[in-house]
Formats: sequence, structure tokens, C-alpha cells
Amino acid sequence: MRVGLFVPCYVDAFEPEVGIATLELLERLGLDVVYPYDQTCCGQPMTNTGCHAEAAATEALFVKNFSGFDHIVVPSGSCAHQVRAHLTAIPQTDEVRHVRANTYELVEFLHDVLKVEAFPWAAFPHRVSYHSNCNALRGIGHARPSEINAPFFSKPLDLLAKVKGLEVVEIARPDECCGFGGTFSVFEPAVSAKMGYDKVSDHARAGAEYVVSADSSCMMHQKGCAERLGVPLKFIHIAQVLNGAAA
Repeated sequence: MRVGLFVPCYVDAFEPEVGIATLELLERLGLDVVYPYDQTCCGQPMTNTGCHAEAAATEALFVKNFSGFDHIVVPSGSCAHQVRAHLTAIPQTDEVRHVRANTYELVEFLHDVLKVEAFPWAAFPHRVSYHSNCNALRGIGHARPSEINAPFFSKPLDLLAKVKGLEVVEIARPDECCGFGGTFSVFEPAVSAKMGYDKVSDHARAGAEYVVSADSSCMMHQKGCAERLGVPLKFIHIAQVLNGAAA
């Protein structure tokens, strides 16, 4: 299986350790992983702002970089959702359809495609709460949203249950948005900040030491909120935990 690794632009700029952990984890699992050096962005910022036509060149470059791989893996639910649901500013050629159909967020790739049963190298003896990115939760089906009357499931929690010593604590409002929302946090800063403060307070009340998520964007927002509130929470991407990162 030949895998193309897409590292989101904000991860590359602010949390490159998440991209490194994703690469190392996939290689631990025996995959042939390639990082195309010409990659940039998936086009999500433009699409979120309503500038669909302006995303065309970015989308075309994404397809050019990744059309030759069996699967494309990205450590971000929002980017995976963007490619699968909104890569529509360019003609829908066979290459575009292949890329859209075979782009996976890391958690769903490990859970649904590889069906990983163990992470014997991983131990994380801490109390953690899990943050579900909205796009990951409702866009690509990471877990059952609380508003849906259906049996509970959670792919990220299934994977975290395989990490030695890790204890998950339950927050009161697990599906509530943290307020990041990409450009939303720029255009509605007061609303975004209040939502972030509420989310951080929820994690703290649950007794979490760490907040774990599949999306660095949400965690960067919450980390800033926690620092302003003086709440001593720590934040770590699920790729780092599954790859065996020490606290």
C-alpha cells in the first residue's frame, strides 16, 4: 500500500511535530509513505470564506501531488472533510474523483482501513479528555453525534483505549464546538473566545490533565483560551499519543 502524507498548512507552520508523529506512526505500521514536497493547502480557508473559485489552483495542485497514491492520509478531520466534500472548484476528472474518494483522516484510516488492533509501543499514563472537531464528528463520521438517536460509537476513543495507562474522562458537553471555526474566529472573535472559554472550562471540570484531539487547529485555539484563563491544561494530538509520545 502506497500512502501519500498530507500535512495541513497550519500543522506545518505551528505544530510540525504532529506531521512527524503521523509519518513515524504510519511507518511503524509497515506502510510505504511518501511526502510530496510541492504540497501546500487543501483549499479549506478559501472555501470556508465563500471564495470557491479562488480555491481552484490550490485544489488542482493538491490533485497533482496526490493522484498517484492508493490512499492519502491527513492528521486533520477538517482537511479530510474539505477534500472529500468540497473539492469542487475544478473539473471532476477521474484523478480528482480518485483523490476525493481515497483521502482519509488519520483516525479513520487506522480504524477503518488498517483496522489496527494494538499500539504496543504507546503508553500515556494520564487523565485525558477528548475533543471532537466538528468536521471530524459530523462531516466524516468519527463518532455518533449526541443529537442522533443511535448506538454510541467513537473511533478515536476506540484507538485511545489501546494505549497503556491512558484514562479518558468524560466532559459534560462533548460535542459542543470550541469556537475555532477557521475564519469564523477572525470575523466573530468575541463569540469564538467565549465558546473556547466554555470548552476549556468543561475539560478542566472533568479533571483532565491533557486534551487530546485529531485536529491541531481546535487545540491551538483552546490552548490560547486556557492560557488566558490560567487553566493548567496541556494539549496533544492523537497522532503523538498513538505514536508513543512521552508527556
